[in-house]
Order: sequence, then structure tokens, then C-alpha cells
Amino acid sequence: MATTKEFRSKYWHPAVTVDCVIFGFDGANLNILLIQRGLEPYIGRWAFPGGFIKEKETAEEGARRELKEETGVENVFMEQLRAFSGVDRDPRERVITIAFYALVKLSDYNVIGGDDASKAQWFRIHEIPELAFDHDSILSVAMSHLKQKIQFEPIGFELLSDKFTMTQLQTLYESILEIRFDRRNFYKKMLSLDLLIPLEDKVPNTSHRAARYFSFNREKYLELKEKGFRLEF
Repeated sequence: MATTKEFRSKYWHPAVTVDCVIFGFDGANLNILLIQRGLEPYIGRWAFPGGFIKEKETAEEGARRELKEETGVENVFMEQLRAFSGVDRDPRERVITIAFYALVKLSDYNVIGGDDASKAQWFRIHEIPELAFDHDSILSVAMSHLKQKIQFEPIGFELLSDKFTMTQLQTLYESILEIRFDRRNFYKKMLSLDLLIPLEDKVPNTSHRAARYFSFNREKYLELKEKGFRLEF
């Protein structure tokens, strides 16, 4: 029986990379994690963490490895977005990239640039600099995907700290969906999903009525993430 090594493909093979669109939330604004390229092409320009996948790893394994090597971030929620195959997207050679998006709790990481990234930094979503390669297009697709996803799965909780206020939760949804919610209707909807666990803790040092902290019900979260729901107000 022939082994894999005995087969020789007659087809041309492009290079394959992975790119990671990393979302974070600071309690007031949606943020994107970028690295400043330390090598050509586009040296000094900002881009998504990523790089060429190795021969013996899957695309997701490559994405997680590159993310850790270039920013120090690991063990985060990550899903595949789609492939980008523009013929001239990389000036070095024909490169197809498989993009992923990930959701990160900002409080869990102090990002640092590493490998071929000279710097890693969070940028507010409305303050993103011009990006290298076709990463502006990738970001646009990632944002559209996140807007759709968060309306059918409660993945927004992956961006929040272990305890948060209802205002922070509402601000997160408004930042992603780019719409304003009526405060009372938002609170009522979120409480009806049984996702929130009210805590005894309240926001300290406030001159007005102190806001209560919540944590999220992970068991209910996993249930809704599995079967989905429709976010309607």
C-alpha cells in the first residue's frame, strides 16, 4: 500500500498564514489588539498578530501559537472567521490567510510584543490606525461577524471581568452593535435570561446610589451558547 510520502502533488501550493482579530473591552470601549511589525514588509505598520502556519499544525494551533509568541495572550475564546485569498494581499508571494477572532478579558493580560512584533498595544475600535496587508478588510468582516454573533449567543460575557455592572454590560453591547438601548428595557431583558447572578458587592466611592455588581451564570451561559437565543428589545 502506498504511503503519503510516495505521492507527489502536481498542483502548485500557495503559502498559508493565520491572523488573529483580538477584541477586548475596558468597561467603556471596545478595543482591538494590534502588533507593530518589526520586519518587512510593512515594517513599523500596525497589524493583527499572526504568521505562517507550520507543516505539522492546524490553522487554529498556528493562530494560538502566533498569538502567544507575539503578544503573550493565551487560553482565550477563539473561533475561525474565514479565509482571505486576494491575489495581491501580500507583496512577498501568493499568501492565503485564515482569520480567527478571539475575545479577551483585558484585566487578565499585560500584553507584550514578542517574536517578530516590536510592540503590542490595545486600540479603541474608533481609533484604529491604517493597517498592513488587507487587515482593514479583515477587521470589517470580523466586526460584522461579532455583531451578528452577539445577538444569538451570549459571547459578550467572554469580554467582561469576573464581576461587572449592568451599565458596563449595556455599554459593551452598545459598543459592538453601535446602537443605543433603553436602560430599563435592557436591564429587563438581561435579567429575564437568567444569565446574571447579583452580588452583594457594590461600586465603591460613588456619590449617587451605588450600582450593584453582577457575575454571569456559566451553566446558563453554556446552555444558551449551545442552543442560541435572539436578542430583541
